[in-house]
Amino acid sequence: MAHAGRTALRALRALADDLGTPTGSGEPLLGSAGSRWLRLLPYVVAFLFAVSLLPTTITVFIHDYGMAPALAGAFATAQTAPLLLSVTRPLQAWWVVFGADVICAVVLGGLSGTAGRPWPWPPTVVIGYLALMLALSLRERRRTLVAVWLLTGAVGAVLEEFWPVRSVGTWLLLFVLTGVVLLVGGTLQERRDAQRRLAEQENISEAERARRTLLEERARIARELHDVVAHHMSVITVQADSAPYRISGIPKEAQEEFGAIAATARESLAEMRRLLGVLRNEESERAGGPEKTPQPGLDQVPKLVEGTVRAGVPVELTLPREPVELEQAVELSAYRIVQEALANVVRHAPGAQTRVSVTLTPDRGHLTVLVVNSAPPRPSAPLETTGTGHGLVGMRERVRLVDGTLDTGLLPDGGFRVAARLPVGTPVTGPVTEPVMGPAAKPGEGPATGTAEGPATGPGAESAAEPVAGPGPGSGYGPGSRSGSGYGPKSGPGSGPAGAPDTAKDSDTA
Repeated sequence: MAHAGRTALRALRALADDLGTPTGSGEPLLGSAGSRWLRLLPYVVAFLFAVSLLPTTITVFIHDYGMAPALAGAFATAQTAPLLLSVTRPLQAWWVVFGADVICAVVLGGLSGTAGRPWPWPPTVVIGYLALMLALSLRERRRTLVAVWLLTGAVGAVLEEFWPVRSVGTWLLLFVLTGVVLLVGGTLQERRDAQRRLAEQENISEAERARRTLLEERARIARELHDVVAHHMSVITVQADSAPYRISGIPKEAQEEFGAIAATARESLAEMRRLLGVLRNEESERAGGPEKTPQPGLDQVPKLVEGTVRAGVPVELTLPREPVELEQAVELSAYRIVQEALANVVRHAPGAQTRVSVTLTPDRGHLTVLVVNSAPPRPSAPLETTGTGHGLVGMRERVRLVDGTLDTGLLPDGGFRVAARLPVGTPVTGPVTEPVMGPAAKPGEGPATGTAEGPATGPGAESAAEPVAGPGPGSGYGPGSRSGSGYGPKSGPGSGPAGAPDTAKDSDTA
C-alpha cells in the first residue's frame, strides 16, 4: 500500500509539472510560416471564435439557464476572451478557461433553469473548449495533452456523480470530443516536428558531405604537392648540398651559389611542410601543429631581397626604421606581395634595376608596399615564357582580405610597377622610414640613390641608405661588383628607377 501511495503521489506530481510547464517560448502558432497570411491565420480564427461565442454564451446563460445578466457576462468573458491568448500561450489560456468552466458549472447546478438542459458543459462552452484544445494540441507535448484530457474527464465525471442536478449530461461528450481533437492536433504536431527534424538532418548531412568533399580535395592537393613539388625541391637541396663534394675544382663563388640554392630550397620545403600540415589537418592550429609556426613578415624582407640579388637582380630596399605594429595578416600580405613581385622580376625581367619600398603613409594609417623595376638592361629571353596570371590574382586576394588596395601595371620605360596600400590599424609614432639597404656611392663615382621619398641626384651625392654586408667587404650583393657600386653583377651604380611614374593602371600583364 505504501509503495502504491508513493507511486500515485509521484504520478500526481508529474501531472502537475506537465500542466504547469508550457512548451516553447511564446512563439505564435504558424509563426515560422513563410507567408504573412499564414502567420496571421491563427489570430483571425481566434478572434472570430471569441467575438462569435461571447454574445452567444451570454444569451444562452440568460435565456436558457436563467442566470443573472451581470454574472452571465462575467462567465462568458472568462470563457471566450482567453481564446485570443491561445495563439501564443495555449496552456495558460486553458487554465483560465477550464477554471471558469468548472466554476460556471457549479453555479449553473444551483439554478432552477438547468434542469433538463445540457450540464455541466453547455453547448457554447463545448465549442470554445474544443477550439482551445486544437490550439493546445498544436503546441504542447504529448504528456501535457494526456494530462489535460484526463483532468477534463475526471472533473466532468465528479460533477456528474456528486452534483444533484437532473440534466442532460455532457461530460462524456466533451471527454470524447476532446480526446479526438487532441489526438488529431497532436498527430499533426508530431508530423510537423518530424518534417522539421528531417529537414535539419538533411541540412546537416549536406553540410557534412560538403565538408567531406572539401577534406578529400584538400587531401588530394596535399598529396600532389608532396609527391611532385616537395620531391623535386628535395632533389634540388640534395644536389646543391652535394655538388662541392661530387664535382672537383668548383670555384669558391660557385660553392657559395650552391649553398644559397640549397638554403632557399630548404626554406621552400619548410613552407611546403607547413602548408601540407594545414591541408592535411583542419585542426592543426588548435592542436599546435604547423599553423603555429611563425609566418614571415617585414623582418624577413631583407633576406628575401638578398636572395633576389644573388639571382642577378640589383635591388634597393627601403623599410621603416622602427618596428611597425601590424596585424599578422597585413604583415604576411606585405611579405607575399614583395615575394611575388621580385619573383616576377627574376622570371620576366632578369637583371632589371628594382626598387622595393615598404613605407608608412604621411598619416601613418596605411602601409605602402611599392616594387618598381625598369626594363632589362639588355634584351634577353625571360626565364619563363608562359604564365598563368595566378601571382597577380593572389596579390589582389590578399589585399582584399585586409581591406587594402592594389595597383599594378606597365611603366612607359618598359618596366613594371606593383603598389599596394594596406591598413596599419594602430598609429605609429616616430620617424616613418629609413632605408636599410641600398648602394652607398663614393663621392665622384656617379649618382647615388636616396630614400623612398626620392633620389639624391648629382655627382658625389651621399645616400642615406646603408648597405647590408654581402659577400666581401663593401661589395654589395653579386659577384664582381665594385666597391660601393650597388647590388648586381658588374652593374655599376645600382640605383633603381627613381621617380617612376605613378600612373600605371591595374594590369595582369607581367
